[in-house]
Amino acid sequence: MLDEKIRSTILALQAAGHGKRAIARILGISRNAAKQVIATGTSAVPALDRAEKAEPYHDELVRLVHECKGHLVRVHEELEAQGAQLSYQALTAYCRRHGIGHEPKQPAGRYDHQPGQEMQHDTSPHPAHVGGRERPVQIAGLALAHSNLAFVQLYPQFTRFECKVFLDDALDYVGGACHVCMIDNTSVIVLRGTGADMVPVPEMAAFAQARGFVFRAHEKGDANRSAVVEGLFNYVQNNFLVGRTFRDFDDANQQAIAWCDKINAAFSRKLHASRRDLFAAECHRLVPLPAWRSPVYRLHHRIVDLESYVNVHTFRYEVPARFIGRPLELRETKTEIQIFDGPRLVATHPRRVEGPKRVRLPASERAERKRHRDEQLVADERQLLAELPEFGDWIAELRRRAPRGQRIARLRQLRRLLRDYPEPPLHYALREAARYGLYELDRVETIVLRRIKDDYFPRRDDDDQE
Repeated sequence: MLDEKIRSTILALQAAGHGKRAIARILGISRNAAKQVIATGTSAVPALDRAEKAEPYHDELVRLVHECKGHLVRVHEELEAQGAQLSYQALTAYCRRHGIGHEPKQPAGRYDHQPGQEMQHDTSPHPAHVGGRERPVQIAGLALAHSNLAFVQLYPQFTRFECKVFLDDALDYVGGACHVCMIDNTSVIVLRGTGADMVPVPEMAAFAQARGFVFRAHEKGDANRSAVVEGLFNYVQNNFLVGRTFRDFDDANQQAIAWCDKINAAFSRKLHASRRDLFAAECHRLVPLPAWRSPVYRLHHRIVDLESYVNVHTFRYEVPARFIGRPLELRETKTEIQIFDGPRLVATHPRRVEGPKRVRLPASERAERKRHRDEQLVADERQLLAELPEFGDWIAELRRRAPRGQRIARLRQLRRLLRDYPEPPLHYALREAARYGLYELDRVETIVLRRIKDDYFPRRDDDDQE
């Protein structure tokens, strides 16, 4: 007998314009079965009209179940002793249907999900072989509750940023959103409360609203409420991750999408159809994605260090040297680190989650950076030669001896000495430096200070006697 999910799918396919023959082919059922469901016009499973052989013994059965403390074998023996013509199977079936001797149990994880009504999202930690080593990763999953259409991705960590990135990717994969996204009581999305009293984090609620759905959390202790996505994680662990290695997380997620395509198209004995076949009846009930969605990103504010880098999540991204010491704004997207000086974009790098910690500028930008530095060096040297023409050879040697990357800094330090000290003591110090082959500007400054002291604070004769 067809279950409620298949019956609702038949009706949804029929409403979408599919004929009985096409519905039977899509779902792998007989045309008569599809015809009978369409004739009823309801997804409810009809009750079986079977004779209740134990009905004449109902009162006696209730009494004996109480006396025998629920042991149905003894109840059956007593009824047979009284001449009842009743098999043990018929007795137990009657007791189950009418709740005699025990409270009827609600089947775990059995919920009636209408097409387009609900999608389920959760994460689960699993070990995976990524980047040449076994390491723990976060598996994020989304499954449509009616069709079981599945989408999974892998992350080294899972914050609100990754959550929004994942959900956007999942909605793009599905092609729309269900009206409700059922979640566990995770702090990534939940601000306070549980179950029906759950209040989502404002930024996550705004994210969901912009995409046409709302977050809802299941009650504590009712994990079966999200049984569809929980079953997906079990499938991931025992199928997708088994025997697979991943070069990096990009490679892992590309393989995950290919795996999702495969399992969504495969026939499921449990569902009596493929996930894609069931989704054909569900896709028309989804909330369409908006024509424009605000991009997902997070902002960082950093000061450029002395090596011309900014740090994000332990990775260092290079910027042009002219920004050393400047505060810049960084925009982190799914794939890029965009670096801004006010409204102006000054550098863009691929976002790193694994691999080398330093991310340099592209070769063309490095060449432009070197050209700019060379021009600045020439300009600084030309200005110094104009102000100190007699020390040209010494300045050239100062530049040559400066460590790599510090030539401009050395020339600017010399310019500072020109600005801060009178000309006579400075020229004296430079002549002494040239005479003795001295190219350490801190020592040159010391000579200047000593000369100033002798010129403006002459020593008395008694100073020598002390």
